[in-house]
Amino acid sequence: MTKLVLLAVVGLAAQLVDGGLGMAYGVTMSTLLLALGTNPAAASASVHLAEIGTTLMSGTAHWKFGNVDWKVVAKVGFPGAVGAFLGATVLSSIDTSISRPVMAIILLILGIYLLVRFTARGLRTDRLGKPLRARFLAPLGLFAGFIDATGGGGWGPIGTPALLADGRLEPRRVIGSISASEFLIAVAASLGFIIGLGHQGVNFSWVLALLVGGAIAAPVAAWLVRHVAPRVLGSAVGGLIILTNTRSLLTSDLFDVSGRTLAAVLIGVAAIWISAITYSVRAYRAEKAELEASSEVVIDEGAERPA
Repeated sequence: MTKLVLLAVVGLAAQLVDGGLGMAYGVTMSTLLLALGTNPAAASASVHLAEIGTTLMSGTAHWKFGNVDWKVVAKVGFPGAVGAFLGATVLSSIDTSISRPVMAIILLILGIYLLVRFTARGLRTDRLGKPLRARFLAPLGLFAGFIDATGGGGWGPIGTPALLADGRLEPRRVIGSISASEFLIAVAASLGFIIGLGHQGVNFSWVLALLVGGAIAAPVAAWLVRHVAPRVLGSAVGGLIILTNTRSLLTSDLFDVSGRTLAAVLIGVAAIWISAITYSVRAYRAEKAELEASSEVVIDEGAERPA
């Protein structure tokens, strides 16, 4: 019972982050399930089954708050569904001793990308309003969907930063559109796992716990997307994913690292993580202060102009 409550609480927290960043629910929950001893295919299957409910609620909430561009959803979501189905089929056929370190590597790469992307660059908003084309969105969706299913997460960490980096869509609409389109990815991946695995290894009480936590958080997250500081949150989540999957990878049969060596590596990763969060907080405060100063200058200049 304690484990189910923990899963529900972590699911709630992960959905809050996902709704605020447009990413990280899958990678966070897959990392946790792997740490609890679930095999990679079952972990990804459990997360995607829960996401059918959480993404539907999240997408609906984002739509009600005006955060969704349905043209983007269609152009990126349907290719993403194809990629997710293929990825689920591939992961279902891989031996657990191979898939565990492979999945840890994928999640580790996604975590590094999150940490570096949000710590170093923040968000780009200088090309807002220019059209997004299908020839960019379709390959992006196909690739992100495949990685999402094989890695237990990746739709948001790949899709959201790619659209934000492109700078053509307002950040809140990027997050809302990626969150809404993720419903298609969750359904397609779940179908792929059901065909490949059946019910093998999927703990449906865990799925229900994840669903309950995510369902509670989804509408709150859609509202918070206008108030959250993505730069700081992205650094925090990226570092957590890196730390957890570094441990999973090093303790796997591939490396079999333990004792003082493992502790030293994890302490080093934790130190980098803390430094990244500290830098992100300072950068966010500096950006906020600069923006407020610019606004005050504009107001003062307007007040000085003769009537």
